[in-house]
Amino acid sequence: MYSAAITGTGVFTPEHVITNDELVAAFNAHADLFNAQNADAIAAGTIDAKPQSSSDFILAASGIERRYVLDKSGVLDPTRMYPSLPARGDDEPSFMAEMAVDAALQAMTQAGRSSADIDAVICAASNHERAYPAIAVEIQNLLDINGFAFDMNVACSSATFGIQTATDMIKSGSITSALVVCPEICSAHLEWRDRDCHFIFGDVATAVLIERDEGLTGPHFKIKSTRLATQFSNNIRNNNGYLRRTKDQMEDRRDMQFMQNGRKVFKEVLPLVSKHIAAHMGDEGVHSDDLKRLWLHQANKTMNDYIGKKVLGHEPDAGEQPNILQDYANTSSAGSIIAFSKYSDDLNPGDVGLICSFGAGYSVGSVILERA
Repeated sequence: MYSAAITGTGVFTPEHVITNDELVAAFNAHADLFNAQNADAIAAGTIDAKPQSSSDFILAASGIERRYVLDKSGVLDPTRMYPSLPARGDDEPSFMAEMAVDAALQAMTQAGRSSADIDAVICAASNHERAYPAIAVEIQNLLDINGFAFDMNVACSSATFGIQTATDMIKSGSITSALVVCPEICSAHLEWRDRDCHFIFGDVATAVLIERDEGLTGPHFKIKSTRLATQFSNNIRNNNGYLRRTKDQMEDRRDMQFMQNGRKVFKEVLPLVSKHIAAHMGDEGVHSDDLKRLWLHQANKTMNDYIGKKVLGHEPDAGEQPNILQDYANTSSAGSIIAFSKYSDDLNPGDVGLICSFGAGYSVGSVILERA
């Protein structure tokens, strides 16, 4: 039985930024247009008027201040309110693969590795650009990596599920290294015309290089333990897919975009995640005082503060539980990895940290790490 370690990370960040003020201005203009066009129906009570949004509401509800996106103009067009991405031919790289390759090359450079050193690629993400051929195989091809590649989707927990999958293969001896990439184009599945969720998501791609922990000389994080859990729930759902055209009245169906019952998610996910982490740490003999860093899924600041307090036993400070939510918004599977990539270099050998992601499914995954 071998051991595994994280030797490199990378983060691809799109060039376009949308601030809360910009988003609110576009949304409110859209709401005004909608209300004017449907004034009679609103007056008759057959449809509801769209309420106005505000930057203060967004910040209080989520902790988000801005987000990165692949396209800004389409999202901020009050008559459109979704990204405008140019069509690409089958002989051109997909958007997801292009993003992932950028992040992967960063991780490989950090680890001092080349394509020849990598055995597998796992594309672990919530929103895959297509069903097949696998995005992971495309990434493998673009990076000129031998071996194999495959896609997986466990929504916002995809990164930790991908890390455990790669780690288990390394432990068994079937491979010696793997790239786990999380390219997320969340802006394309978000309903920007819904006040309750129009501010939640952003776009990004992350990469983690995992290797056999044998003879490593550079800085790395030993993967001490991983744990996964799922529990079915409809409270976060997206009904889009290849069967879409078989449905009657399919055009502009609200359930084809991101759907969430936020109150139930808060009520059910918070105890689920807190108990999962506590049990994982307890079984591995890790006390809250031993934990130097907690890298959580970046969905909502209130949720993270609650989980951090439960796990650490006190209000977490910025150094113990770093947030990137204010700058990146929710980036689904990539959020916890962004936090890890940006806030891990300062840890000392022997320091212990924990990555945790959670989301639709419900799903939750945790990874206990030790700085080497």
